[in-house]
Amino acid sequence: MKTTNFERAVFFSWHCNIRDCTYCYMSTQPKTSKTGKIARRSTESILAEVLITKKLGWDFGFFSGGVGAFSHTEFKELLEKVCIVWGEKIWINIGALSKEQIIDYKPFIKGVVGSIETVNEKIHDKVCPSKPAAPYYKMFEEAKKLGLKRAITIILGLGETIEDFEKLKDIIKKYGVTKIHFYGLNPQKGTIYENSKPPSAKYQAEWIKKTREEFSKIDIQMGIWEDRVDRVALLLEAGANSISKFPALKAFGKKSAIEIEKQAKKANRKFIGTLTKLPNIDWNVEVDKLDIDKELKEKVKAKLNQYLKNMKKS
Repeated sequence: MKTTNFERAVFFSWHCNIRDCTYCYMSTQPKTSKTGKIARRSTESILAEVLITKKLGWDFGFFSGGVGAFSHTEFKELLEKVCIVWGEKIWINIGALSKEQIIDYKPFIKGVVGSIETVNEKIHDKVCPSKPAAPYYKMFEEAKKLGLKRAITIILGLGETIEDFEKLKDIIKKYGVTKIHFYGLNPQKGTIYENSKPPSAKYQAEWIKKTREEFSKIDIQMGIWEDRVDRVALLLEAGANSISKFPALKAFGKKSAIEIEKQAKKANRKFIGTLTKLPNIDWNVEVDKLDIDKELKEKVKAKLNQYLKNMKKS
């Protein structure tokens, strides 16, 4: 029997220096907070989430956040801590990186993700005016030379059509992309897409199916939200490997999480890990095993207990 699983993308900030992608929640936020601080998560919060991801059998999709939330040095230090908790190298999705940045991060990463969002160039210019695709393609070229994997994210429902698939196929071939995340537009209040309809399950499945037919070994993630769990079986049958975007911490154990596991079974897939049952382990002991300083361990334990308490309520 084939398998499937949930893949968690871990985010480190709500701040972004670009802040003008017209579909994005962060584009609706003020440039600076009332306190003047950059809106980013604490290290202990991030590490607690990574540990939960590991122990519940989820995959680590990628480490991501708004461009400019951390300095290069700060991010490298945080990346090292994340890898200590996860136990292996990870994917990162933090904008178009220079060759020097990639080299500096290489000890901790297995691949880079390019947020291409749409392969339709006219639409891309409108929805991502300050995030051109060319620097990402340059990053892919440098990453390939350094022996790192390349992945892309695509948001369906921005105005593209299935006829644009040929452009996507060319990009995958040209840059040796081995992983792709197919998200569906999640209309955000305050953006130009506020009143738009998300792409249908059939349309999302069509993109996945065509990609699978052209690239038999590519790793395909379906991005779904809590109101779209009923399409999981269809997207798995179309050729997706796993599930992403689902708010697993907030929805843990809820009807939507239970439905995902049912949908996997419906598609004749064995679900690896769990979205519904917490493992019976001593979480404090797991934190004590980590090679991080004692003060940070205590902070991680406190944050971890908050997350677990909320998950148990579900």
